[in-house]
Order: sequence, then structure tokens, then C-alpha cells
Amino acid sequence: MWSNKDYCVTARFIPLTDTVSVAGVMTPDDIARAAQLGFRSVINNRPDGESPDQVPGADLAAAAVAAGLGYTAIPVAQGFTMDQVRAMAEALATDGPILAFCRSGTRSTNLWALAEASRGEAPETLVEAAALAGYDLSGLMPTLQGLAARS
Repeated sequence: MWSNKDYCVTARFIPLTDTVSVAGVMTPDDIARAAQLGFRSVINNRPDGESPDQVPGADLAAAAVAAGLGYTAIPVAQGFTMDQVRAMAEALATDGPILAFCRSGTRSTNLWALAEASRGEAPETLVEAAALAGYDLSGLMPTLQGLAARS
């Protein structure tokens, strides 16, 4: 069982937009801090068991509920599926601000961009927003363009 004494609050919340931020590894204390900062929901893009010292998703979900936050789990192991993109788009359509997290924030940023492109957001805008936050989405540009063209 995960114990609070084994972890400290370490997550850094990185804004992508006015209503969406990303973070790396999260603890229940980080979830509580997110609520204190005004986030309304969290999206967990990290699959359970990714690393042995990881806080289980069920503990993070319980922390979100205790803090009054919405919680959605969309675990991404390798690559992205359209089901994950649709689920992320649906989660992003809820009231924000929203905090998505994974191990480093990269998967969450990539999935955010794919979901927003599928909802018609301009790929160039998404790539620029991610770059300002320190994430390089240039390799996703063809996929983002394809998703945006289908929306």
C-alpha cells in the first residue's frame, strides 16, 4: 500500500492553455495542491505498474474525490489509439481548469494536442502552445493535420 511518508509534493504544473496544464509524476498531496490552486479535474494518462515506486491510480482517484476534483483515467502505454483521443477530447470538454499528468507530461501533452486537433483546433496553434511549455510536437504535425482535416 502506498504511504504518504514515502513521497513529497514534487509535481510541477505546466500550463498549455488558460484552462489546461500538464504535469509529471503525481502524488495524492499533488492532487490536493491542484485543488487548492483551482483545478477542477485531473486526467491520469499513466498506466498502473509503469514503475515500481508509482502511486496506484486508485489512490490518486481517491485523492481527487477527497479534494472535490473530477478524475478521469486514460492510461497510455505505447502509442495513441483513437479511443484514447476521443476519451481525452471528452475529458477536455468538461469545466476547467484541467490538469493532465503522466510520467513527465509528454504523453499528456501529446494526447491533449491529438484530442484538440480532433476537435478542429489548428495544428500550428497546438504545436506552438506545446513549444512554449517546453514540449516538441513537430513530429506529430502530420497526424495533427489529418485529425484537424477530419473534424
